[in-house]
Amino acid sequence: MKVIDHIRQAKDVLVSFEVLPPLKGKNISSLYTHLDPMMEFKPSFISVTYHRSEHIFKKKNDGTFEKVEVRKRPGTVSICAAIMNHYQVDAVPHLICGGFTKRETEDALIDLNFLGIDNVLVLRGDAAKNETAFEPEPGGNKYAIDLLKQVDRLNNGIYLEEDIRDGYRTNFCMGVAGYPEKHFEAPNLETDLRYLKSKVDAGAEYIVTQMFFDNAKYFQFVDKCREVGITVPIIPGLKPLTSKKQLTVIPRIFHVDLPNDLIDAMSKAKTDEDCDTVGEEWLIHQSKELKQAGVPVLHYYTLGKPKVVYNAVKAVF
Repeated sequence: MKVIDHIRQAKDVLVSFEVLPPLKGKNISSLYTHLDPMMEFKPSFISVTYHRSEHIFKKKNDGTFEKVEVRKRPGTVSICAAIMNHYQVDAVPHLICGGFTKRETEDALIDLNFLGIDNVLVLRGDAAKNETAFEPEPGGNKYAIDLLKQVDRLNNGIYLEEDIRDGYRTNFCMGVAGYPEKHFEAPNLETDLRYLKSKVDAGAEYIVTQMFFDNAKYFQFVDKCREVGITVPIIPGLKPLTSKKQLTVIPRIFHVDLPNDLIDAMSKAKTDEDCDTVGEEWLIHQSKELKQAGVPVLHYYTLGKPKVVYNAVKAVF
């Protein structure tokens, strides 16, 4: 079932989760252990992140170095299929530009279609670790909107091979990312909103936001989206802050601001358990306010602290 259909048919605020594929060398049972408690809340869908491969240099016996491609978290497509089979819950794989040619993307979409997966979250993806700015794969999509258009063409039966006539029309529901505090590469929020609207105009049916810790930022973002003509559902993405280290790490990596009250409370925490409590209470406060406001879905990034997310969702639902 499509994410947009879940939202349209909902009688109350829905719940969804995002998970990481297991690290290479780990069994999928580690993911099930992570997700099993969350099934209590009957999530409408579970999104699965995709991490592009990295290049490392290994020293050879002759003293030279060999460039080796390493993918630390493989299996996004198969994990989505496993989640759907194991839990009977819709899965949403992340689809990214980085590391893929258009032909590889088309093949991946065909695989997803064969598996009965009809949702994708379309993203440009991050720059490779050895790049200062994002560089597309030769023959790949440069921007998220290019990737959106490729998916949309496949939805209309248009394949890269021009000799394919009357090709099968896929039926993917496409979501995209939104940034309440703007994407760090955008010169300002207004420009970022224009880019976002172009994605909606290209076929995106819903938006999932980057994490935020001040609900006012989300509400302001929604208002600004509506002002520029973006009418699709905007799903808030939520993540708990659970350590003092994150006070500097999260703003640096994700380019978001932290409220002073949250900073003060976390700074006063004396133990790891105290930090978890602070993060949990803040997440509960955010969730209750957003739920009361009637957001379409509360989408939780469970990466790293599933127990804190579980406790928060339990308190809200």
